[in-house]
Amino acid sequence: MDEKITGTGIPELDDVLGGGIPRDRFFLVQGDPGAGKTTLGLQFLLAGVAQGETGLYISLSETKDEINAVAASHGWSLEGVKLFELSALEQSGSLEQDASLFETSEIELQETTRTLLAHIEKVKPLRVVFDSLSEVRLLSQSSLRYRRQLLALKQYFTGKQITVLLLDDRTSEEGDPQLQSLANGVLTMEQIAPLYGEDRRRLRVVKLRGRKFRGGYHDFLIRTGGLVVFPRLVAAEHRAEFKREAISSGLGPLDELLGGGLDRGTSTLIIGPAGTGKSALALQYSMAAARRGECAGIYAFDETLPTLFARAQGMGMDLTGEVKAGRLIVQGVDPAEMGPGEFSWMVRRAVEDNHARVVVIDTLNGYLNAMPEHRLLAVQMHELLSYLGQRGVATILVMAQHGMLGVTESPVDVSYLADTVILLRYFEAAGRIRKAISVVKKRSGPHEDTIRELTLGRGGVRVGEVLKDFRGILSSMSQSAGDAGELIRR
Repeated sequence: MDEKITGTGIPELDDVLGGGIPRDRFFLVQGDPGAGKTTLGLQFLLAGVAQGETGLYISLSETKDEINAVAASHGWSLEGVKLFELSALEQSGSLEQDASLFETSEIELQETTRTLLAHIEKVKPLRVVFDSLSEVRLLSQSSLRYRRQLLALKQYFTGKQITVLLLDDRTSEEGDPQLQSLANGVLTMEQIAPLYGEDRRRLRVVKLRGRKFRGGYHDFLIRTGGLVVFPRLVAAEHRAEFKREAISSGLGPLDELLGGGLDRGTSTLIIGPAGTGKSALALQYSMAAARRGECAGIYAFDETLPTLFARAQGMGMDLTGEVKAGRLIVQGVDPAEMGPGEFSWMVRRAVEDNHARVVVIDTLNGYLNAMPEHRLLAVQMHELLSYLGQRGVATILVMAQHGMLGVTESPVDVSYLADTVILLRYFEAAGRIRKAISVVKKRSGPHEDTIRELTLGRGGVRVGEVLKDFRGILSSMSQSAGDAGELIRR
């Protein structure tokens, strides 16, 4: 028979936990101060109140006013949640009547335990949160007495049909294996300060007896209204059937260059120096999708949205109208404020809730800055591209190369992850700077091996004829191979 589970009040965390935490068991939440343990504990109790369950919050270190202040900051009412504050003043009043034959700490521990259990018997809750175990650890003084006390507490709750959340601020040795061994489940919460930008938070399920859970680190935020968890993306869990077909850019010559267009379920990398038209090409595909009645998502890491909308308007693309019609999602992303987990979750919501069929990430350079470690970029990007591919989404990645002319370098090599690679370059003709476009790779089918001219203007994006009279364009060292007069007159 399957073990009964109970929700934490955070749907995405329940997803990570495989549905929730075991009912009527001990669950340990460990984390540094400020990681979000108290907020999680209150959400757990409020979820029980919503189901008609009595909840008890036992504060061993904070006052009722402090707990109410935390709840008020999230707009919560703690009506229905019983708060019990075991202040030092209340303990000292009862201790004065005790004999001094034992150490004060031992008497305090006995009185603390007796008072707690008496209050639990009085309230008869179905959910209990202890915040925090550091006080019990201090009163115990020795690891042996501390373990015995926790074991006695666990035995007391056995058979009482009470789900217990133990909050621990990890003031003891790292990991605290004796505490983790007593709990049926262990969740760790971390707060990481990057060299620049907003603090990052992540959590990990260390163990959960008898249940399958999603391992690894999961990013989360503390927002007004509680914790928001972004489960780690596992592409294999999101397979879906879709029609495999080519999608048009709306430009005949560009589709010809790509052998008919981009294929659904594939990823395309548009790479080249700054100013060569990478973002304009990505916008072209997004607008073409919107005109077909599909939804497209654009995630701009490097460009402000007013500039993006104005530039698109200058090329005859009405992004504003498509956004209002719900066919286009345009989201600015600040890599200093948003982690990779939150970004992946945002893309997932666009695909699963808004049915986005084209996704543009502009640029990978900005996405790279959002990564805590650059070496993880390829792994996370592969998982995201696999997910989008399995959902039938055509993904367009934009990457800016360092250098304008001559030798250009990429900040990181991800070309092997993309199914199609479109290369943009500058070249010189008769004293003018021109742009060239070519397709150097397409796994899903044949493509032209020619190099064509690319122009941008008020008429939008245009792909011209094959540049037959030049050589060395890909190396940005173009030379005329014949009469270029016709080319120059165009």
